[in-house]
Amino acid sequence: METQQRIPVRGMTCAACSARVERVVGKMPGIAQASVNLASEELLVRFDPARVTPERMAESVTAAGFTLVLDEAGGTDGAAVTDAADRWEKRSREQRERLESMRRDLIPAFAFALPLLLLSMGEMAGLPLPHFLDPHYSPLTFALVQTLLCLPVLLAGRRFYLSGVPALFRGSPNMDSLVSLGTGAAFIYSLWSTVEIALSGGGAQLFGSGPVDAESWRFAMSKAMDLYYESAAVLMALVSLGKYLEMRSRARTSDAIKGLLDLAPESAIVLLNGEQVRRPVADIVAGDILLVRPGDRVPVDGVVLEGVSGVDESMLTGESLPVTKTPGDSLAGGTLNSQGALTMRAERVGADTVLARIVALVQDAQGSKAPIANLADRISRYFVPTVMAVALAAALFWLARGESAAFSLRILIAVLVIACPCALGLATPTSIMVGTGRGAQLGVLVKDGGALEAASQLDVLIFDKTGTLTLGKPALTDLKPLPEAPGYFAKDDLLRFAAALEVVSGHPLGLAVVAAAKERGLTLPSVEDFSSVPGKGVRGQVRHQMRHNGAALAVSIGSPAFAREQAGGELPSLESPLDALADQGKTALVLLLDARPVALLGVADQPRPEAPAVLARLQERGLRVLMLSGDAKRTAEAVAATLGIREVMAEVLPQDKEAVVASFQSQGLKVGMVGDGVNDAPALARADVGLAMGSGIDVAVEAGDMVLMHGDLLSVETALELSRAVMRNIRQNLFWAFAYNVLGIPVAAGLLHLWGGPTLSPMLAGGAMALSSISVVSNALRLRFFGK
Repeated sequence: METQQRIPVRGMTCAACSARVERVVGKMPGIAQASVNLASEELLVRFDPARVTPERMAESVTAAGFTLVLDEAGGTDGAAVTDAADRWEKRSREQRERLESMRRDLIPAFAFALPLLLLSMGEMAGLPLPHFLDPHYSPLTFALVQTLLCLPVLLAGRRFYLSGVPALFRGSPNMDSLVSLGTGAAFIYSLWSTVEIALSGGGAQLFGSGPVDAESWRFAMSKAMDLYYESAAVLMALVSLGKYLEMRSRARTSDAIKGLLDLAPESAIVLLNGEQVRRPVADIVAGDILLVRPGDRVPVDGVVLEGVSGVDESMLTGESLPVTKTPGDSLAGGTLNSQGALTMRAERVGADTVLARIVALVQDAQGSKAPIANLADRISRYFVPTVMAVALAAALFWLARGESAAFSLRILIAVLVIACPCALGLATPTSIMVGTGRGAQLGVLVKDGGALEAASQLDVLIFDKTGTLTLGKPALTDLKPLPEAPGYFAKDDLLRFAAALEVVSGHPLGLAVVAAAKERGLTLPSVEDFSSVPGKGVRGQVRHQMRHNGAALAVSIGSPAFAREQAGGELPSLESPLDALADQGKTALVLLLDARPVALLGVADQPRPEAPAVLARLQERGLRVLMLSGDAKRTAEAVAATLGIREVMAEVLPQDKEAVVASFQSQGLKVGMVGDGVNDAPALARADVGLAMGSGIDVAVEAGDMVLMHGDLLSVETALELSRAVMRNIRQNLFWAFAYNVLGIPVAAGLLHLWGGPTLSPMLAGGAMALSSISVVSNALRLRFFGK
């Protein structure tokens, strides 16, 4: 039996690294799927534990130069919120420590790189140098001081060499390999030039070993002017700064997870033998009796035993007004008790709570990939080796054209350092991480990145009617006495008779009649000899004070077809009023007394108040909107007309909804299905994107690709707009990442110089490389403000 786990990965620096980990794990026996997210630094793996273990994966990944952190691994079916919070805090602490280490290294990097830059470029900028540092008077001193200033900068950037050089020898070079090759080549070339200066006239001048001939002196000065220490140092400083800013930005992509985790309290009050004992939430078990005081958050899912209070459930429903909770009502962990004290019984704890499931959903989505990322992944696999080959080919090309070794070296370094696989690797996952996190804050839970991409491409959006386009709570809208009704029965009497039968039936339409009677404060008579005809109606004997001789009154209520059966023939007088109710989208019930029709009752499931406006906007955006209903055609069309929907499919049974979705897909259309996540589960699963309404997370998680926690149609619009915003953001990131490399690498290789244009300074190339990753992450972070 396959299982899934999320395992943190350490040691990755770019897309080439994440692709390497994917390949190493993916080719192991027993691995069904391996996906690495560079932004979250996690491996999402589905595997057969009988054939491969996480420990075996860790061994293979270690051999490739990376580390799997098994003690922080988590299953994708969720974990206790407290455990997830502990892991998140540990990861945050590690990030803070890494950022602090990088910040400390930046101080000496820039402290030595800036004076080195002034020393090497000062003469060009017109800055006077003292004689003992002037390359025209003291070439060796000039070179040695630059060497001493460059070494601390390279030492501060040692992580690039410690990662990049071993990766190069393993045959899997990464971004660090490019940086270490570029800066290393510049430093080694300059160091060799320094040795040549020392062995020529420059050394004789410094150590006073005698007169120097003019030719040796000119050679020493020319070598002193051909040093690249400042290129190596400034490159290292700029790249280090870029990685620091990138890491700091990436740390903010998981803010949404932190916000969800903060909803769970760390401890709860347990009632034991009449005493209040405070315990960690992690120690709460099902069956514990808990006290939730005003202002406290509900620790776990459960049911109210005592007390009345208003509970803020906005984290689930989006409803800002507190919901009154009384004994018997359910409570969800993470909601806020805003008024009175409540005594509750814990029922679902740990990974089974709604909040834990939500956190797991968001984490899975943030670690997933969208199909649009496949191109970048394929390119990343070959990117670094290709760049190294291009850099070497460009250097050899310019040597062959007669340029100097120094010129060719400058070209080699520029090409190596301007290439940026990080931008490609971060383009998709950062947008998905921020977008899905923002969706969770807005009540839209996305299961994976593929759902986001599919939702942005929908052609058809199918809505279930009951509970989706309507409130799902039928209400009595009409009570019309017929001419045949005895005059001594008032309308309240007729409603009392109907409700007396329906309160026993428990049918949804009947409950609407009962609710109307209760609203009017009517007392219901007792019923004898009750019987029900499934799908048609109910009947029984009711005693009434107006009935002569105390005889029971035969009462029945049901569909028009049931009424005809009870009356023993057609009822032509009912046709016109029945048609009128149907035209209004209402379901008709016929009340009969002693087998004689006496009243018509109209019951309707009221449309959601926001539905017409939302549906109009969806259709304006080019979506083909369709309503599915099990109602009669006339009733369904009347409801659709009220909502502004032009396409209706009526009398569709729940089991047939999946076939409707499949029929549109067979036409090559991308189909989204919006339903309540229960009887719509097959259709939700069949659709390209299933949007499950409401907070019933258990079934919805299994069936839908997106769960709309707020349970209103505005969430549908939010989900689709979010998907478009995320995909637009991803395309922007990919465009700039590709454009940057496609344009930058040829320029760095000297393409413009072929026509007399300038070459690209290695320092400018390094700065551009650093900025490319920062721009991608910063662009993704803009999604945090979606919907504001």
